[in-house]
Amino acid sequence: MPTLEVDGVDLQYEVYGDGPPVLFIHGSVTNGELTWPAQRPLADRWKLIIIDRPGYGAGSTPEREDFAADARLIARILDRLGQPWGADRVHVVGHSYGSVIALLAAALRPEAVRSLTVIEPPAFGVASGSTAADELVARLKDHWRNGPLNDPPAFLRRFVELVGSAARLPDPLPPPLARGAAMLVVERGPWEADIPLRQLADAPFPKLVVSGGHSAAFDAVCDVLERELGADRAVIAGAGHSVQRTGEPFNRRLDAFMTAAQG
Repeated sequence: MPTLEVDGVDLQYEVYGDGPPVLFIHGSVTNGELTWPAQRPLADRWKLIIIDRPGYGAGSTPEREDFAADARLIARILDRLGQPWGADRVHVVGHSYGSVIALLAAALRPEAVRSLTVIEPPAFGVASGSTAADELVARLKDHWRNGPLNDPPAFLRRFVELVGSAARLPDPLPPPLARGAAMLVVERGPWEADIPLRQLADAPFPKLVVSGGHSAAFDAVCDVLERELGADRAVIAGAGHSVQRTGEPFNRRLDAFMTAAQG
C-alpha cells in the first residue's frame, strides 16, 4: 500500500477509480479496507481515497486514539490534496468515530471540502439531554471504567453489542481486528468532542447525515446534526451501525448527494 507522510506520521491509503475525489475516514476497530469494501462500485465514477488512521496501518501506533489529533491530520491532508490527488476540494465521508473526525476536520478546512457525509457519528455531546443518548454514554463510560481492558478481544465484543453493530466477529480475531481492538482500549471517548455546529452550518458545502434506524441514541445525534447544520438526512436500515455495509442502497444515496454537490 502507498504511504502518505503527514506531520511526521506515515498513513497508508488505497486509491480506486479516477473521477472526483472522495476521502473515506473509517471509525473504530476496522481499518479502511475492512470498513469500505461495499463502496468499491463507486469507483466507476469517483476516485475513492481510503485512508488508514494512525494505529490501523503499518505505521507507528500512537499511545492513544484521539479524534482531535486525527482531525488535525485529516485537515493537513485536505491542505495537500493538490499534491497527491490533483484536486482543490474533496468529498469527505466518515463512519462512526471517523464521522466525528470528519466533522472536526471539515470545520478546520471548510474551503477544501466539496461535501460532507457522516454516518452515525457518536458525537453524543450534541444530543446531551436526550435520554437515549445519555444512557448510552453512561454505558460506554462504564465499559471503559470497568470492562476487560486487559483483554481487548473481550472488550471489543461487548463494545460491538453496546453500539448496535451488525458485525460478526471471528474467534480468534484476525490481525487487523486484533489491532483495532487494542486501539479501542486506548480510545478517547467521542462524547468528549465539541462539534462546532455554528461554524459547520455556516460552511458553504452541503452536508448529509445518515443513520441505520436501529438506535434511538444515534438517531438523536443525527437529528440534531440535521437540524443544526441544515443537512440532508437519510435513514438506511439493514446493517445496524455499519450503514455503509448495505452496499447499493447507501451507495445510491451517497452518489446522488455527491453528484448534486458537484454542481
